[in-house]
Amino acid sequence: MAINDLPMLSALRARMQWHQERQRVLAENIANSDTPNFRPRDLVEPAFDARGGVSGGGGRLQMAAATSGVSLAAGGRAPSFPLDRRTGYETRPAGNAVNLEDEMLKVSANQMDYAAVSSLYSRSLGLLKTAIGKR
Repeated sequence: MAINDLPMLSALRARMQWHQERQRVLAENIANSDTPNFRPRDLVEPAFDARGGVSGGGGRLQMAAATSGVSLAAGGRAPSFPLDRRTGYETRPAGNAVNLEDEMLKVSANQMDYAAVSSLYSRSLGLLKTAIGKR
């Protein structure tokens, strides 16, 4: 078994890829904060199965965009849990619904989460190298 095939490492890689893609989407929201009729988007978090792999996608990370504060699953179904958060954003006269403060908070939280996951990934690789005597 190759080191890349370990479920723990593949789950951490999938999580890092999700954070990278989410950073791109959040940056797009901020860049379009003055675009008329632009609605902010976000990504649905990946669901991991008991082994640590991404469930429902055959090991592939499925991205689904969420618009106007309502998350849609990859199949287009509405979530089964109640949305207690704000369901919409204040819309300006031009139709833009981007709240820069919320987007910047999401960006900073995403950066911290990515740093934590990448640290776990590098430490896991270090432990594996130590275990096989390469360190």
